[in-house]
Amino acid sequence: MGLALAFVWFLLARVAHAGEEFPSFLPGADQFPPDVRSEIISVWTDYTLTRVVAGRPARAPLEIYRLFVDHPDVTAAASRHLGLAKYRVEPVGPDRFAADDGEGAKGTYRVLVHDDRRRIMLTRGSHEGRILGRIGGASLTILSFELRAGSEGAPEVAQQVESFVRIDNPVAAFFARLLLPLFSGYADRKIAETFDVTARVSEWAAREPTAFCAWLAGSDGLPARRVSFSSLCR
Repeated sequence: MGLALAFVWFLLARVAHAGEEFPSFLPGADQFPPDVRSEIISVWTDYTLTRVVAGRPARAPLEIYRLFVDHPDVTAAASRHLGLAKYRVEPVGPDRFAADDGEGAKGTYRVLVHDDRRRIMLTRGSHEGRILGRIGGASLTILSFELRAGSEGAPEVAQQVESFVRIDNPVAAFFARLLLPLFSGYADRKIAETFDVTARVSEWAAREPTAFCAWLAGSDGLPARRVSFSSLCR
């Protein structure tokens, strides 16, 4: 999920950030390995874009929604099963994932913070396009969510993402700044689509747990995840 959100912005940018060296929304810098700390500082002190987007709420219990946030490989596989999206995600270590959106964007992301209402992710990846070629970059993404009463009184999970993206290529960053006023609305819609996938998969599992659990049990690539979903698939 963090990779898809970040890559929407690789063709859009604004002036770099000038502020504190390490973001206040993260634990202290000494809590991270040197390579991770260096990447965080690189993004935070020289990001080319920041954006806040609210997504479609998920009409599912918070505990089910969180399962899909924390197991993006299951979310991606379920979205392909439902015909919602093409992207693929694979775990590559504790709280680390590799992703491919099937449209030229590839990379890895690491979950830096887990708490009751937030996930904060560090992404490193690239997008391959016909015009500008390969564009690399990194991002810090804050996913915030909370349970609230929906318009009809039923509970739903509100979703919001804030992203800070650094584009490595200065030429690509220049064109991104130039085109930002034209494409910001399009980028907002693409981020909203990512929210929609997570919402719709969690809604399917909440609404049809028998069908979801039967699908999960028959998914050859996800045996290690069945224990994680045992609270839903009893």
